Amino acid sequence: MTAPEGAGRLYLVATPIGNLGDITHRAVETLKGADVIACEDTRHSRVLFDRYGIRVPTVSYHDFSEKRRAPELLERLVAGQKVALISDAGTPGIADPGYRLVRAAIDAGIPVEPLPGPAAFLAALAVSGLPTDRFTFEGFFPVKAGAKKKKLLELRAEGRTAIFYESPHRLVKTLSLMRETLGDVPVVVARELTKKFEEVFRGTLSQAVERFGRGKVLGEIVVLFHPEAGEKGRDGRSRTDPKESV
Repeated sequence: MTAPEGAGRLYLVATPIGNLGDITHRAVETLKGADVIACEDTRHSRVLFDRYGIRVPTVSYHDFSEKRRAPELLERLVAGQKVALISDAGTPGIADPGYRLVRAAIDAGIPVEPLPGPAAFLAALAVSGLPTDRFTFEGFFPVKAGAKKKKLLELRAEGRTAIFYESPHRLVKTLSLMRETLGDVPVVVARELTKKFEEVFRGTLSQAVERFGRGKVLGEIVVLFHPEAGEKGRDGRSRTDPKESV
């Protein structure tokens, strides 16, 4: 569908996942020039806006408001306004309801422009030390143990690096279930990336359970594993050796 005459534009603006310095000049200028900014949490985003002098009207756009807000934002776009969509952290549309607004804009013929930037799962993958040539991002893992175990078995069969987000209060239970399901395989837990208390844990699942079971776990968490990490081939080399993944 072609864009309606005089239609606006939807901007997908990536914002920092922690360190406020991790935003592009183009992103700041786009936010300043927007007619409205749709935020996952307007109060959370205010910290970023105050840092860069962004004084633009905002509306909330999250899981509980998107059914009501999406038509309102689409009306603004059709009327010729520039709408910037951001999430609390990282790239909008990744593990949040932003994709629904993107789909609606596309169906209405509204131009959609991405402003790339941080994404927690990609930062965690890059620093993990696990194979990066083939990977799958699962968003937030299922809450129930049965569904989680089923997903883990599926991921083990796929033979590529698996990445997912987990909440702090479920982390230890999830790691324990992973050990029960996958065995004591290597795992990477990236916590609070780019923030003051950034931590990247690399070790076995048993070591991870011991480490994170010591006390209360805080922060944003990414968990990664590779089904063949740590296994040895017949020649004695690790299957995650770069020479093996060509």
